[in-house]
Amino acid sequence: MKRGYRNLILFLLGIAILGYLIAKLVAPISLLGIWNDVDRAKQQSELRKTDDVRAVPKDVLELRRRHHLRHLAESEDGRKIQDVPNGIFGFSRCGVPSLSANRNHLSSLEIHKHDDGIVYYVGYTSEDHLNKYLTRQKNFHLSVYPRPVERAPLLFEIPVDFVFKCQQRAFEEEYLFDLFVTAIPEYKE
Repeated sequence: MKRGYRNLILFLLGIAILGYLIAKLVAPISLLGIWNDVDRAKQQSELRKTDDVRAVPKDVLELRRRHHLRHLAESEDGRKIQDVPNGIFGFSRCGVPSLSANRNHLSSLEIHKHDDGIVYYVGYTSEDHLNKYLTRQKNFHLSVYPRPVERAPLLFEIPVDFVFKCQQRAFEEEYLFDLFVTAIPEYKE
């Protein structure tokens, strides 16, 4: 009798292992990945301090309109930049590890992904810093603010690929972003 139960348990265990292996081959799904996605969604909902309640500046709205960008959908929230379609805008932090549909205290830098797939940091800087970029200097630093401030009233965008280092530091209720650029590639026509 004991031998029958032991054989039955071994048989069921063998079926369970076989089922697991077949499921892994047919539909490779990562339970850990699903668990992390759920955790990330919970964290993002908890971290949303504000839903960008302050008005969006008109120049940012014009830039979005000019490039035909749509807002990142809630269903796309938290995805990596390469996993979202072209023609969107969202919010992130240095390095653009993922995009957020809403500006919050962690993801306060606006990111644009144009129709051609090029990803841009968008923010405000000073005239001196903007001139360094526009004159194509080498080895320079830009201080970028997510909103216009007295010392940085000018809106600009710079491709993420031009920036070799990005650092963020606390500034009032948000972050200030320091972008370091070594060289801006020449345009090839």
